Amino acid sequence: MCGIIGYIGNRNAIPIVMEGLKRLEYRGYDSAGIAFFNGSELEVKRCKGKIQQLESIIDNQKMTSTSAIGHTRWATHGKPSDENAHPHRSDGIVLVHNGIIENYVELKHKLAAEGFLFTSDTDTEVLCHLINKYADGIPLEDAVRRAVRDVRGAYAFAVMSNKEPGKIVAVRKESPLVLGLGNNEYFLASDVPAFLSHTREVIFLENNEMAVMHADGVIITDFDGTPVTQNVVTISWNPSMAEKGGYRHFMLKEIYEQPRSVADTIRGRVFPEKGEVAIEEFGLSSDAITSIEKIFIVACGTSYHSAIIGKYMIEELSRIPVEVDIASEFRYRKPILGNKTLFISITQSGETADTLAAMREAKRLGASILTICNVIGSTAARESDYVFYTHSGPEIGVASTKAFTAQVVALYLLAIALGKNRACIDEAGGAKLIDDVLRLPGLIEAALEMDGEIFRIAKELFKAKDFLYLGRGIQYPVALEGALKLKEISYIHAEGYPAGEMKHGPIALIDEDLPVVILAPSGPLFEKVLANMEEVNSRGGILVTIATKNVEAVKRLSSHFINIIESNDYLDTVLCTIPLQLLAYHIAVLRGCDVDQPRNLAKSVTVE
Repeated sequence: MCGIIGYIGNRNAIPIVMEGLKRLEYRGYDSAGIAFFNGSELEVKRCKGKIQQLESIIDNQKMTSTSAIGHTRWATHGKPSDENAHPHRSDGIVLVHNGIIENYVELKHKLAAEGFLFTSDTDTEVLCHLINKYADGIPLEDAVRRAVRDVRGAYAFAVMSNKEPGKIVAVRKESPLVLGLGNNEYFLASDVPAFLSHTREVIFLENNEMAVMHADGVIITDFDGTPVTQNVVTISWNPSMAEKGGYRHFMLKEIYEQPRSVADTIRGRVFPEKGEVAIEEFGLSSDAITSIEKIFIVACGTSYHSAIIGKYMIEELSRIPVEVDIASEFRYRKPILGNKTLFISITQSGETADTLAAMREAKRLGASILTICNVIGSTAARESDYVFYTHSGPEIGVASTKAFTAQVVALYLLAIALGKNRACIDEAGGAKLIDDVLRLPGLIEAALEMDGEIFRIAKELFKAKDFLYLGRGIQYPVALEGALKLKEISYIHAEGYPAGEMKHGPIALIDEDLPVVILAPSGPLFEKVLANMEEVNSRGGILVTIATKNVEAVKRLSSHFINIIESNDYLDTVLCTIPLQLLAYHIAVLRGCDVDQPRNLAKSVTVE
């Protein structure tokens, strides 16, 4: 979602904040702006469009300031426009905001009746006027405390005042906000990469907390003003990990990072000689595993697809029943959970609003919470009973790639750990499963070597208007993920479907103009998939097949054939995903799309 960046210290804040805005571009945005002290008062520069347009406004002027706040906006209230861009102003108060003010209509009517003039369509301007209403004669932080008592919703914001030029006040409720601690300088952002090149020492604000930032320090309190002590966390990511490193796009870089990211997810967590996974990496004890009667896995988007794969793995390897839910639907259907339920949330960022809400509902109902997450210190990690970090490194491209495959591997390790502890997997079986996953990074590298061939296929298909992706069993969620990647970054309509269900509807779509991507690794359902391929072929569909065996019948039926090296049924899901990611990437580039920042999408969806 939207991005916040702020700085106060002994350097020129303007280039630091502008750099931070660029590092937050991956979150998705439609306008950008900055506010800073120009020596006498707060000045605001903002515009619709890309940060380069904001830069062109600023570069024509010689401006310096020791404090500034900036913002990239992704529209929720009001269309993209200069007027709706942040920062917003109310007399001497300037504010940037992420999230949604749920009661903004009620507040807007009251404030308008009191004489406040509204110039935008946003809920943010309400918040700005509300603080201004209370700001007469009291410190800015006290005005903010009064204002938040009137507000309902999920939000993070930073505010400055003409009357107190050496201060930034930041507030967090249900929307992420992190402080960076430098040498007599302090940073504020929605996400760590915004200031990671300046400091790795951070404090993650908790819900209902406020930070008052001065050049000589930061004071953190709750909304009542009671001081709060927070732990300082050292971020292990190297700033260069978030740079493109010679690749044309972040997405392509992250696709090619998957051998490493998968290896990092595995590293130190398996005992090949024993055929075991280090269960303590998941925080679970043998007694806790024995008591589990049911598992819920809840996630959104790409993480939801990894969750479905996880269901197959866990049920088959540990014989524990698993339900998978889309997070935004979970808490509205009165789910049945208790103290013998393990609730697994999967979220790359650890800040996905719907997933956090589902976690809190599951905890209220008595379940234990395990989060599979990539971001150390994120909200989901802090609110869980147990955390498994995938250690994938920063994922900047909006369309997830390496986070997905790392999540699948994390679930694979969990399934083995559960199965071993419940005596569903013997030592030999465990050793084979672990040997397979240790070979996986090398097999991913082999799949990446097919990039040139996949590019040639993309050149023949990039003008298609629709795609159909088909998979059976554990490959069905891979078909969903392949379709999602294509629609996210190329804007081509694509649909993932269980191959066995094709005859119950989608078969009506198949003609000589429709590419059908089918996942056909060897396994118990291979012959059934072959029959589905015959159905597509007989209706003239353009068949793109990803298979693990160079079977003559498969090649005969396929218009385009991609042959990957086989692992096991579970890890073939990862290997089949690699060509789908590359196919989506190349098609999107050939269509001239913005691969890293697709329209209307955000990396971290922090509103419901």
